[in-house]
Amino acid sequence: MARTERGGAAPAVGHGPVRFGPRMPDDGLPVLPELAAVLTAAARRAEDEPPGGGPTLLEAAAGYWTRRGLPTGPDRVAAAPGAPALLLALTATLGGDVLVPRPCAAWWAPYARLLGRPVFHVPTPPESGGVPDAYALLETVRRVRQEGGDPRQLVLSPADEPTGVVAAPDFLHETVEAAEAEGLFVISDETWRDTVHDPHGTVLLSPAEMLPGRVAVVSDLRGGLLPAGWPAAIARFPTGPGDGGALRARVLDVLTALGAQIPRPLAVAAAYALSEPEEVTARRAASVRLHARLATAVHELIVSVGGLTLPPQAGRCVYADLSPLADALATHGVGDAQELEERLDAHYGVPASGGHRFGDDLAAPRVRLSTGDLLGGDAAERAACLTAPDPLELHRVRGALTRWRTAFDGLGTPAERGESPR
Repeated sequence: MARTERGGAAPAVGHGPVRFGPRMPDDGLPVLPELAAVLTAAARRAEDEPPGGGPTLLEAAAGYWTRRGLPTGPDRVAAAPGAPALLLALTATLGGDVLVPRPCAAWWAPYARLLGRPVFHVPTPPESGGVPDAYALLETVRRVRQEGGDPRQLVLSPADEPTGVVAAPDFLHETVEAAEAEGLFVISDETWRDTVHDPHGTVLLSPAEMLPGRVAVVSDLRGGLLPAGWPAAIARFPTGPGDGGALRARVLDVLTALGAQIPRPLAVAAAYALSEPEEVTARRAASVRLHARLATAVHELIVSVGGLTLPPQAGRCVYADLSPLADALATHGVGDAQELEERLDAHYGVPASGGHRFGDDLAAPRVRLSTGDLLGGDAAERAACLTAPDPLELHRVRGALTRWRTAFDGLGTPAERGESPR
C-alpha cells in the first residue's frame, strides 16, 4: 500500500503539489463533418447552458445510458466540461480518502490531491486493467483505517486507460462486492466503454448494474463521441432508493461554484452525439476498427522484441512493460520509466508516457503508447485511414511503425561499448 507520489523528473520552478499527467489518447482523426455543422449552427445561440447541463443534453445523456442497460432519468444525470470537473465535484462531495488501481488514468489522482485528499493505489493484476484485486482492496482498506485513514471512495474503470484491458465480469463483481462490504462508494470511469475492439467477443459490465445504489458513472465524451478538443462529459448518479438525487444536487453545487459549464454550442453538439445518429455511430465504429488494428500491430511489435503487454481490448493505447529487457536498457542509460520515456522521445522521436505518470512503479520500465500518434499528415490523409483496406500499408502509418520498431529493436539490443547512452 502506498500513497500517490509524484513521479518523474523534478518539477519546473513554480509548480505546486498537483501534477497533471499526459493528455487523453485522441483518435487523431478530423472532426466529423455533421458534428462540425451542428456546432457551427449552434454558435449563433448566445444563451448560457446551466451548470450540470440543460434539459436537451440531460435527456440525451439519459437515453444514452438507458440504451446500455442502465435505465436513467434526466434527474440522475449531470454534464460538465470534461470528466475531470465531474470527478473533482464527486471527490469533494463524497469526502474521505480515495482508492485507485495501480496503474490508473493519469487524471484521476491530481483532483484528490488538489482537494488535499490522500490517494492510495491498490495492487491490480495486469489482466484486470482498471479494476483492483478484491483481496488487495480489502487489505488496503484495513491498513489505511489501521493507520487512521478514512477510505470512502473507489475509482475504477471496466474498460481501462492506460492498459487497454477490459475487466472480466466475475473479477469486477468480486471487487464491487468487496467495496460494498467496506462501505466504499464506487466511481466508475466508463469513458472507453464504446471503444471495445471486439464487442461481440468481449463482455463489458458496469458496476452500476451490480450495485445501483452506490455507484456513480462518469464518461468523457471524447472517448467515443467527440473530438479531443471538445471537452464535455456526463455523470450518472445512483438510482432507486437512496441519496442519488441528493448527491447530484451537491455535485451541481460544486460545478456551479467552479463555473464549470459546457458552452451552449458544445452542449448542443454533445446532445446530438449522445442521441447517436447513424453518421456518429458509423464514424465511431470505423474509428474503433482502425485503432484496434493499430493497437494489435503495436502489441505484436512489443512482444516481438521481448517486451510484455496484453492484447489490447479497448481504447487507443498499449501498455508496454520492457522489464525483460532491463540488461539491454541499462546499456542505453535507461533504468526506470522516466528514463525510458525520455529515451524514446528524445532519441527516437516516439511519443510515450512513462508508467509512473499513471501511478505505476517508477523503477519499472513501462510506458503507454497511444495509437493516435501513428497517424499523421493533413486531415485528408488521416481520414483516409478510416477507409483503407489495410491502414498499416498507408505511407505515414507504415513509416511511423517502422520508426517505433527501430526504437524498440534498438533498446532491446545492448549498446556497443563506447556508445553514448544519451
